[in-house]
Amino acid sequence: MNKSDFNRRKFLKSAAADAAGLMILSAFSTSAQAAAKRFSESSLREENVIYPGTPRIKFSVIGVNHGHIYSMAEAVIRGGGQMVSFHAKEPDLAQAFAKRFPQAKQAATEKEILEDASIQLVLSSIIPDERAPLGVRVMQHGKDYMVDKPGITALDQLADVRRVQKETKRIYSIMYSERLENQATVKAGELVKAGAIGNVIQTIGLGPHRMNAPTRPDWFFDKKRFGGIITDIGSHQFDQYLFFTNTTKAEIVASQVGNVHHPNYPAFEDFGDVILRGNGGAGYIRVDWLTPDGLNSWGDGRLTILGTEGYIEIRKNIDIAGREGGYHLFLVNQKETKYIDCSKEPLPYGEQLVDDIVNRTETAMTQEHCFLATELALKAQNQAKNISGKMM
Repeated sequence: MNKSDFNRRKFLKSAAADAAGLMILSAFSTSAQAAAKRFSESSLREENVIYPGTPRIKFSVIGVNHGHIYSMAEAVIRGGGQMVSFHAKEPDLAQAFAKRFPQAKQAATEKEILEDASIQLVLSSIIPDERAPLGVRVMQHGKDYMVDKPGITALDQLADVRRVQKETKRIYSIMYSERLENQATVKAGELVKAGAIGNVIQTIGLGPHRMNAPTRPDWFFDKKRFGGIITDIGSHQFDQYLFFTNTTKAEIVASQVGNVHHPNYPAFEDFGDVILRGNGGAGYIRVDWLTPDGLNSWGDGRLTILGTEGYIEIRKNIDIAGREGGYHLFLVNQKETKYIDCSKEPLPYGEQLVDDIVNRTETAMTQEHCFLATELALKAQNQAKNISGKMM
């Protein structure tokens, strides 16, 4: 048994106990534990993740290597999707996924799903550097694709995806979950659109994560597989910058990355930040794998949106030494200072994506926005100055 297999099994045992039967998540990462937590919280709010009417589309899953796939599937189910099958190469991951979604048939091969003409959408959280090639195959088989971030790990992959998407006219949607699956960020979008803080001129996005190294698979520490810290978790922040500033053209002013605290993983990056500007505003991004164990969350994710008439601050996962839970929004403008609990806000992305699949529209996310967020992340990663060892 190799180290990766042992770690997966170790995590499965602890997850089974911690989830108390709600969900056994074969995700070996802290992000996966967060996905399990989100599942249990949404279940308490909605009892079951179901669609009340006749399913609007059929979808399948290929690759379940990151726990985000659970919330991705739930989003599509809420939007009217019926999961009919899934394929996973790893037996333990497949077993856990089948336990959560017993209605889905386990396909023996990827080909079985790709050649099923009844399936309209494929979801994936396969290992990051495999996501874009899979998406190309999905689109070439006449299906739409929704993939976990990073949805693309290299600029040559992006060029291939753009070419095939243009040829096939299929949807290639990347689940930027820090915006699309966080109620406070969704609410902030509504407030900004309503003019609550005037014209947005800058976003500051902070994406800290807990390392929890013993639970991670081998590919997690290999930059060639995950694409680098800015490509990976930084992609969330680029999506939010484009969305809130309404930017359609942007450039990287400066970026830097480093492995400042984990020298035993030489192919890993645990810190990165970026300054960027565009035709809608300015942006600053910082991401890291340095969340301390003393924090009661996998990361104190924050977003500050600065406008000409006020600002919004979002505490996505935790209000340290303050209110319990996540999804906290603080609004300050010329009229008031206000706190909004966003934990009950709806998450429209899944329904919007299903609408787009049925109607061939772009209500969930425009294709150009999806690709531009990834393009900026990839360019910032490629241009980044390496500061490893210089901040210790």
